[in-house]
Amino acid sequence: MDKITFCEFKQVMACDLNMKVDPCIEILFCIDGCKVYSDVWITKVIDKHTQNNIYGFGLALDGSQEYNYTTFEKFATAKIFYGRKSLKDIWGSVSIILLDGGQVEETLPYFLR
Repeated sequence: MDKITFCEFKQVMACDLNMKVDPCIEILFCIDGCKVYSDVWITKVIDKHTQNNIYGFGLALDGSQEYNYTTFEKFATAKIFYGRKSLKDIWGSVSIILLDGGQVEETLPYFLR
């Protein structure tokens, strides 16, 4: 598990999906020392109907706690963790497990170019 800065995370999420072979970004992370949020998925995809970006969280593996947003700002500031905190609020406790299907040290440089 790796740490990246919130600034680096914003750069990853700002990636133009039309420039990728697989037009989506997937990040698996956990919140340090928390059993409830041990496997959280973040996604960015293009809505097939509107062609707009969709930013999403998957808090439960069964899909029962899925949250989608139309802007990065709404996504980053949504108070969904612990019922009152946003991703931005808890970022210091976030550890990245997978970044776009690979290890952070392998995939992060692609997004930071």
